[in-house]
Amino acid sequence: MANLKKLMATVSKPGPHQVLVGDLSHAGVPGKVYTPEKGKNLPAIAWGHDWREPIENYHRTLRHLASWGFAVAAPSTETGFVADHRGLAADLESAMQILAGVRLGGGNISIHPQRIGVAGHGMGAGAAILVAAQRPSTTAGVAAVYPADVAPSPIVAARSVTAPGLILAPGEDQWLDRGSPADIGANWAGPLTYREMDKCTQGSFSETPIGRRLLGLGTFSNSHWRTTVGVLTGWLLATVAEEEKYSAFVSSEPLKGTAVRDEDWLQDEAYTVS
Repeated sequence: MANLKKLMATVSKPGPHQVLVGDLSHAGVPGKVYTPEKGKNLPAIAWGHDWREPIENYHRTLRHLASWGFAVAAPSTETGFVADHRGLAADLESAMQILAGVRLGGGNISIHPQRIGVAGHGMGAGAAILVAAQRPSTTAGVAAVYPADVAPSPIVAARSVTAPGLILAPGEDQWLDRGSPADIGANWAGPLTYREMDKCTQGSFSETPIGRRLLGLGTFSNSHWRTTVGVLTGWLLATVAEEEKYSAFVSSEPLKGTAVRDEDWLQDEAYTVS
């Protein structure tokens, strides 16, 4: 097994693939598609955005994943003040179906049907869990980046998720607690990797433009983003892409800036949800 620190130094930087960006609406769902320039039997991810975060605020993240060989479909729906969580989950499921059935990149790209996962940030992470609970046998992996509470409850939905899971939790108290990552983790039915990200918060991940940050509408941190996207990319390579080289990302190996939490810790932290 390769050293996790060395792997992080690699995957936190852009990968070897040139990236193409396309329009998901051509396949019936508003949004964007990010893919490597070419490739056969690629792994793929449907990506869900946080509350009131446009897809443009994930451009760097989604390009990064595509540079590492993933095809990524990101719906740009439910971006209003009152978002329908079920609606976003349905659009993520549609994005997964599009990835499985639509030829991309002018025919130069094909997707492996058993290597399609779902991921998201905040509200989109909660919606991703809802999708995976409905697709237990066809979801290759679920990555929840600072998951927020959604309706129906992602805590209850996690009990039906048998796919491998990654939960990245904020590593410091937030003035507004929008999620219950430990409760989700304690209820996860399948194998789970749970990491707390030191000093990172839910608001420090999406690529909020400088104008909104000056107005107090975002707190994007480049260093926090790089740590988070490195762990996310490595875990997806190990699970959805099934690349043994990156298996350290599903281990409990220590990594500076993060803390792995085991099942006993999660059970101690979690509340009971019926």
